[in-house]
Amino acid sequence: MRATRSDLEEQLRRELAEALEQQTATSEVLRVISSSPGELEPVFQGVLENATRICGAKFGVMFYYQNGALRPAAELNVPTAFSEFIRQRGPFQPAAGSTFEHVIRTKQPVHLADASAERQFFSNNSARLGGARTYMAVPMLKEDEPIGAIAIYRQEVRPFTDKQVELVSNFAKQAVIAIENTRLLNELRESLQQQTATAEVLGVISSSPGELEPVFQTMLTNAVRICEAKFGTLYRYDGEAFYHAAGSGTPAALVEIQKQHGRFIPDTGTLLYRVMQTKKVAHSADYAAEPSLGLSAKFGGARSTVVVPMLKENDLIGAFAIYRQEVRAFTAKQIELLTNFAAQAVIAIENTRLLNELRESLQQQTATADVLKVISRSSFDLQTVLNTLVESAARLCEADMASIARQKDANYHLVATHGFSSGYKEYMESLPMEPGRGSGTGRALLERKPAHIIDVLADPEYTMTEAPKKGGWRTMLAVPMLREGLPIGVLHLLRTVVRPFTDKQIELIETFADQAVIAIENVRLFEEVQARTEELSESLRQQTATAEVLKTISRTAFDLQRVLETLLENAVRIYGAKHGMIFRYDGECCRAAAAYNAPPGSLELWERTPIRAGRGTTTGRALLERRPVQIPDVQADPEYDFPEAQKLTGHRTVLAVPLLREGVPLGTIGLWKTEVAPFTDKQIELLTTFADQAVIAIENVRLFDEIQDKNRQLRLASEHKSQFVSSVSHELRTPLNAIIGLTDMLVTNAARFGTEKAKEPLQRVHRAGTHLLGLINQVLDLSKIEAGKLELNPQTVILAPLIDEVVGTARQLAEQNKNRLVVEAQENLGALTMDPMRLRQILLNLLSNACKFTKEGEIRLRARRVANGRDWIELAVADSGIGMTAEQPAKLFEEFSQADTTTAQRFGGTGLGLAITRKLARMMGGDVTVTSEPGKGSVFTVRLPGGADTH
Repeated sequence: MRATRSDLEEQLRRELAEALEQQTATSEVLRVISSSPGELEPVFQGVLENATRICGAKFGVMFYYQNGALRPAAELNVPTAFSEFIRQRGPFQPAAGSTFEHVIRTKQPVHLADASAERQFFSNNSARLGGARTYMAVPMLKEDEPIGAIAIYRQEVRPFTDKQVELVSNFAKQAVIAIENTRLLNELRESLQQQTATAEVLGVISSSPGELEPVFQTMLTNAVRICEAKFGTLYRYDGEAFYHAAGSGTPAALVEIQKQHGRFIPDTGTLLYRVMQTKKVAHSADYAAEPSLGLSAKFGGARSTVVVPMLKENDLIGAFAIYRQEVRAFTAKQIELLTNFAAQAVIAIENTRLLNELRESLQQQTATADVLKVISRSSFDLQTVLNTLVESAARLCEADMASIARQKDANYHLVATHGFSSGYKEYMESLPMEPGRGSGTGRALLERKPAHIIDVLADPEYTMTEAPKKGGWRTMLAVPMLREGLPIGVLHLLRTVVRPFTDKQIELIETFADQAVIAIENVRLFEEVQARTEELSESLRQQTATAEVLKTISRTAFDLQRVLETLLENAVRIYGAKHGMIFRYDGECCRAAAAYNAPPGSLELWERTPIRAGRGTTTGRALLERRPVQIPDVQADPEYDFPEAQKLTGHRTVLAVPLLREGVPLGTIGLWKTEVAPFTDKQIELLTTFADQAVIAIENVRLFDEIQDKNRQLRLASEHKSQFVSSVSHELRTPLNAIIGLTDMLVTNAARFGTEKAKEPLQRVHRAGTHLLGLINQVLDLSKIEAGKLELNPQTVILAPLIDEVVGTARQLAEQNKNRLVVEAQENLGALTMDPMRLRQILLNLLSNACKFTKEGEIRLRARRVANGRDWIELAVADSGIGMTAEQPAKLFEEFSQADTTTAQRFGGTGLGLAITRKLARMMGGDVTVTSEPGKGSVFTVRLPGGADTH
């Protein structure tokens, strides 16, 4: 009895430990999923690690299943030979009757107690290369469809338990959840990127009417960035050839070739040629491997390339192309995004065309005679324009009657008349007006040119003789109103006597017909523009609110309260809400952080009733679902459970949007209306944008606080360093000065002290000590400058003697490398107020630097006064030494930095001289610049304020 109870207790302990271990592993996997949004590798590794460890397996492998093939996703502790086999095999279709084929087909786990004994599922590879004996494979199912599998292996015959199979199945479900979460997150990120890019393009279009260059540039820049391309090009097509219209990130060599080509017809077989021929997308995974290479592959290093046609009513008007310089094919979503950009480019081109046409028509109207001035005053009142046209045409061309007919349905009808009686107008309305030789209107429509009939009753082809008899007219002029070559109406002039119209009169009437067409087109365009303007105005109102918020963020980036209040104020105003609030979330509950127009007592209510994630409030639901939540009517919502707030504020419609940072809620922004008036999708989208801006503001303040703390730490470290350097430098200088003085004395009095034989070594000691003292002084100067403790002693300095003194000192340095030292000093340099010691130090540093890097050459010191807005002294040191490449000067003035390692090894030095030189020059109100060419030498130019009272 005792043994049985003991065994039972032991069994219970083992089961409890096993359950605890499984729960711990599950928690760990879930923690990895939550802490790595969008990252699958750590999740897969965590799943395999826990599955193999808890189940006592030796190694494990995870596969994706797509398009009938398994592809390795992760592996853990796999033997080298088997791991290499998996890598080299890559994606594969599971063989019929194999373990994985059975798992995929049945969607059930497979457990092999001894793989060698069960030939039906025996995998030679895992046994032969990995030593597997007992193993199991579990499917990863999404909506009952396999998307992968997990397999774990033991290298001895020891079957897994049912609980272990169940545990690995649970791990497989968690892996599926992680894959789905990652897919949704990536889709959300892509959608946000695309929406942001589209909004930016629309913003440029609205802010640059009639200008295509900024629109094209913005489109290309966004397309290249979002689609992870290296560069992009937009081509226009004029019906015969392409020409370059815009580029982004284009390599310099390709830019030059594009300039040389101008208009061009693409070579046969290239991607651009395919687009021209098919008007369809052309995509190459490796352009460099194509039989026909385009310019981008030859001169831009393009590899993976996609070219999208720009189509207007199925006519090719251009092409959108982006390129990668590595082999990585573009995805279907990226190609779809590029196609959308191409469509927006077509819209921009068409808008510009319409706008330019409108401008041209207005210019033509403005330039016409007195009649057209009247027309221009009523350019969008079409009836007034047409009435003015027929009246003026009749008057100026001495006609008795005039009219304009416009097409409606299949016939033409009078829309404006002059000199017609009401009865005759009704009669003319009843007559068919269609193309044909039997009438003046018919001829003008048929031939699409003016029809001048001198005497309608004597014209053998004229068949509508009843009309002139009833109207009493004989001579007729009919001019077609053509838009893009197609008739849209006819302008008629009639005389009651036989009297032909002159050529000038016919020309004038053609002008009037053109003006009528322009007037009609203007009205059409005006109506289109009005509709478009209304759309843009709504967008502009939203952009203005967004800009105001961004302006507040930029001006008060670290005044979080003001930013949040500005957000709320704009949101409440734009959406017509009664009041708004922003809540901050601490991980457990929400508390009010900002309010606008909140009813009295509401803040106190939320303070004593903190909101938690849940279905009972709009804010709680937004936290729970992590997406915008709208309740159209809280009184009709069965889940809404905050009657105290509803009674206090009287709200009916509520909208709450979560503030999310990397999927984690930081709070919510909410708007309340006291009537049932649901927010539109656009309003919810804009409030989501405001929520993103609130997150940015919160994050900015957090980062600013971190940076401030780091800056304080860095300042303290810098002060400690400066104190240490200064202390050590002073400690070294005292004994070093003694060494220099003693060696100098021994060399100078060698005969007296009997040290003639040691004279040369003593001189080396003296030079080394002097050099070391110079280095210590440089380090001490740098330390003082960085600590802000180097003080200048400005004095009135006569430049000419100071330059002579410096040149006298530097001449010895020049002679060491057999260099010529030349001085070019402008006469009457005069004086300036400057620290003479530091000015000597600057010139000696530059001259010694030139002497060191020049052998058997020339070093030239030029001094002059220049005037560039103010008076300057310019001191330039030029040498014919080794020079520098274009990249080397970038780091030349950094502390302890030289042009490159080879130069430092060959010529020595610490890299402090030029750094100190520039810092001193800037302390004096000037600067040091350098120009250089390899093998030809360098020019260092010091520019200092030249006034006599400069400090």
